[in-house]
Amino acid sequence: MARADADADADEAPLLAEEPLRPGACSRELELREFRDRYVIRSLDGGAAFAVLRAGGAILPLSQEEAAAGSDCKVSRIYGVAGIIRLLAGSYVLVITSRKDAGSYQGSPVYHVNSMKFLCCNEAIKHLTSQEKRDEAYFMSLLKIAETTCGLYYSYDRDLTLNLQRSSKLAAGRMHKPLWKQADPRFVWNKNLLEELIEAKLDEFIIPLIQGSFQSAQFTLKDKPVRITLFSRRCNRRLGTRMWRRGANLEGATANFVETEQLVEYEGLMSSFIQVRGSIPLLWEQIVDLSYKPRLSIIEHEETPKVVQRHFHDLSQRYGETVVIDLTDKRGDEGDLSNAFAAEMGRIRDVRYVHFDFHHVCHGGNFDNLQVLYNQIEGAIQKQGYFLMNSKGEILLEQSGVVRSNCIDCLDRTNVTQSFLARKSLDSQLQRMGGLSSSESISISDNINDIFKKLWVEHGDELSLEYAGSYALKGDLVRYGRQTLPGLIKDGMSALSRYYLNNFHDGVRQDALDLISGYYTVSQGSSSPFQTGGFESASYLPVASAIIVGGITATTFTLSQVGRNAQHFISSMICAGLTVGVVALVKANGKQFCSRPRLCGLI
Repeated sequence: MARADADADADEAPLLAEEPLRPGACSRELELREFRDRYVIRSLDGGAAFAVLRAGGAILPLSQEEAAAGSDCKVSRIYGVAGIIRLLAGSYVLVITSRKDAGSYQGSPVYHVNSMKFLCCNEAIKHLTSQEKRDEAYFMSLLKIAETTCGLYYSYDRDLTLNLQRSSKLAAGRMHKPLWKQADPRFVWNKNLLEELIEAKLDEFIIPLIQGSFQSAQFTLKDKPVRITLFSRRCNRRLGTRMWRRGANLEGATANFVETEQLVEYEGLMSSFIQVRGSIPLLWEQIVDLSYKPRLSIIEHEETPKVVQRHFHDLSQRYGETVVIDLTDKRGDEGDLSNAFAAEMGRIRDVRYVHFDFHHVCHGGNFDNLQVLYNQIEGAIQKQGYFLMNSKGEILLEQSGVVRSNCIDCLDRTNVTQSFLARKSLDSQLQRMGGLSSSESISISDNINDIFKKLWVEHGDELSLEYAGSYALKGDLVRYGRQTLPGLIKDGMSALSRYYLNNFHDGVRQDALDLISGYYTVSQGSSSPFQTGGFESASYLPVASAIIVGGITATTFTLSQVGRNAQHFISSMICAGLTVGVVALVKANGKQFCSRPRLCGLI
């Protein structure tokens, strides 16, 4: 019989600040010294140091003695340098100001970024024109948004961008290279911010950050510990928010592309199972207009077939045989998009396409109906398998392909489906590793089952917060296999939150992502992106949203009092009329009222 214990302490990785740095590792703890004319950053491990001049952002390598000189400064502890970005008035240095132990990956501690801040080296701002100062103020407001980016993880001595199978097959000498040279650039969130540090040869300070999700838990089987880690890596090639990054670009990179690895450790064996998700790889968009569900629009383009081919060629090269699971509806706009996707997939050889109308088959929140889908693809999944290696590093099994799942957002339906497939794989992995017999499943233990479900619920929430700004929907289906009343209420609140954020905030958030990721570059002498004139919607957004929310609240309250007297009925009708009028005004000018990206728009 299996026994499970939620081991909270096991998730806390020990600090390794006193251990010597292994080749290729980054400094674990740094000291920041803030002088009036410069910032000095030095390693507390006895390594390198450098200064950044406040006047223009020039980088000067320093010895430890030079870095420690001077006392007229503010001294603080930081935990990494995430990069440098250059704007109109100078440079801004992004540093990690607090971190949290997230667990360990392949024996190395993993940290979650709790907070970051930009150090300003922008004294040249006083020489800018008035328009340039306004532009710089907006860019700086975007940096403030970037400081609050959620779901960032890093390690000082382990490349987190490569899954176990990929990393185990690379040459041992690679481990002696700096982390940024080891990393897969697709999964480095701060890739664009590292260029100046790389040019300055400050390898010891260059930390690749991964955006995604990292959860780890421990339980016991046959009185022996099992560790399961769920690690997702978000691709940076089409980084963006839910409504402003849909589909693919001309290179075939898709929005919300995420690689998810389920890593299992038991009795000296390590096993990895990979799945991927990503937006439907066509050219399409969904422009916010204050409606709850904006219309989907497929962009007719002669390059569409090549876009799809590029996307799946890249997947095949990286992961092998690909099975595509399309979870979209067969009716309405989703149906049109799904049909277009199916038509393009009919032209792609060696990629299996399976459509599964999640909402129709799992109607009523019946999670178990996903078995219908599994029965269709079971043979392909078993053929693809999973990766397995022993304590000597010898490869026993390899995963030869991947399942690619998508819905519209690649969040809620996708997460439920991926968790179902991951559970099937976990049973197989533990059976092969000796933790379960060939007829056993993790479902024999409620505790193990609950631990597994909790990992996937938290994983879904974190990915949803990064893309949509709210918690994932349908978490009940993962946790309980069915929809519950508290879950319906939570989903309703998350849906309202998504609506508000997508309509009134995500345009600016998209600008911040475009600036940080390098899709928009700031250069001296270029025309301002804000000299557009016309309707300035931002000033109206708080008023419009406040009137709508207030009107709905007042209408609801007065209607509840209607039974008492006619006056309340008249009041409720007036409130309702005013609310409908404002909604109609806003709706008529929906696209003007919505928060829209100013820098790059749709790309």
